[in-house]
Amino acid sequence: MHKNHYEVIVVGGGISGSALFYELARYTDVQKIALLEKYDALSTLNSKGTCNSQTIHFGDIETNYTAQKAANVNRTARMVVKYCLQHGYEEKFMFSHQKMALGVGDEEVAYMRQRYEDFKEIFPYLEVYEKDKLKEIEPKLVYDENGKERPEPIVGVGAQGEYSTVDFGAMSESLVGNAMGDTTKETDIFFNSEVTNIQRLGDMHHITTRDGKTFTADYVIVNAGAHSLYLAHRMGHGLEYGCLPMAGSFYLTTKKILNGKVYMVQNPKLPFAALHGDPDILANGFTRFGPTALALPKLERYHGNKTVIDFIQTLQFDSKIASIFKDLLQDSTIRNYVFRNFLFEVPLLNKRLFLKDARKIVPSLQLEDIEYAKGFGGVRPQVLNKTEQKLMLGEASVNPGTGIIFNMTPSPGATSCLGNAERDAKLACAHLGKTFDQAKFDEELVD
Repeated sequence: MHKNHYEVIVVGGGISGSALFYELARYTDVQKIALLEKYDALSTLNSKGTCNSQTIHFGDIETNYTAQKAANVNRTARMVVKYCLQHGYEEKFMFSHQKMALGVGDEEVAYMRQRYEDFKEIFPYLEVYEKDKLKEIEPKLVYDENGKERPEPIVGVGAQGEYSTVDFGAMSESLVGNAMGDTTKETDIFFNSEVTNIQRLGDMHHITTRDGKTFTADYVIVNAGAHSLYLAHRMGHGLEYGCLPMAGSFYLTTKKILNGKVYMVQNPKLPFAALHGDPDILANGFTRFGPTALALPKLERYHGNKTVIDFIQTLQFDSKIASIFKDLLQDSTIRNYVFRNFLFEVPLLNKRLFLKDARKIVPSLQLEDIEYAKGFGGVRPQVLNKTEQKLMLGEASVNPGTGIIFNMTPSPGATSCLGNAERDAKLACAHLGKTFDQAKFDEELVD
């Protein structure tokens, strides 16, 4: 037997890989588990606190979620909260903030009132905030720079006192630390171990890393962000998919402006997140506005251009991909949105353009109140379905049924980490003839 042989190997030490590593250790009878991480620490990419909005997405204020999707996401979001409460992480890296979705103008106000009626059974804690209430809890939403009330009608639908914010990087470290605390199992983590090749030989997978290490595993789950599909393609799997990396940039205020999270109504034509303002728990609670949505020709944001070739290979450009792009850009709303988001990256011009959009949330916002957040933001691997010739929203997995899974988890991937890990841990157990302790899992993590 190979000396670096494990029953299950997890590739990728972001929040998704860390959650799976934890659940395999805590809720299964798998005895030998390894986590391979490309860099020298956990969550250096999209799970890092500065690379996402630090939001637990329940579906209550995300207006692009259907009721069914909101119910599904709510279940996994509650797992994040229960995990943090179970281990005493509240007020350490999980926090409660006021949160709401804000409707501005007659059309959006009517939409938010109807949405409240449609979603209040799923989220009984939701409240409707009229302008007088908004003056109490988020006055910056109401008044302009002259101290006058904004003229258009506004309404908020949200909640107070609910856990809403997590540093997912810190949560990753806690998950791995708690997994390795079980001394009855062999739980190993290998840093600086970039996976360059995976090959199935017989009934095992052989994994090679850039630094020359080799591993074998009975089962492999790849949670490597945009590189999950890259590795799948190298094995000949998932060729019906391409990857469009969407980078999200942020602007950070120079002072505390909002008390909690304020999300905007999503334009149904736009497949990407609407602008929102969040209190940044890593920046003294100052408000962070964003994200922008910039198509970026590389799989990692801040590691030079070394993943440009990876992007080209993962895009799988052909006539079907060209058709998807053509359909997207034929819509003037999407086309103008894409162009505007490119301009958000242009020095001198970017702040003035972004300020105009952010003033829909905070009408008194001034140019000197915001700065481009250098080094903030990550890359969301949006999946292009070549068979259906459309952009897929949400998560995607490639599972050839041969003992390996490749996961692509854009937002709300961090929120769904424990639920996705439950699914994959069960698949691993079924393949290996092992047991998943559902009763223990439900007692500890399910409401």
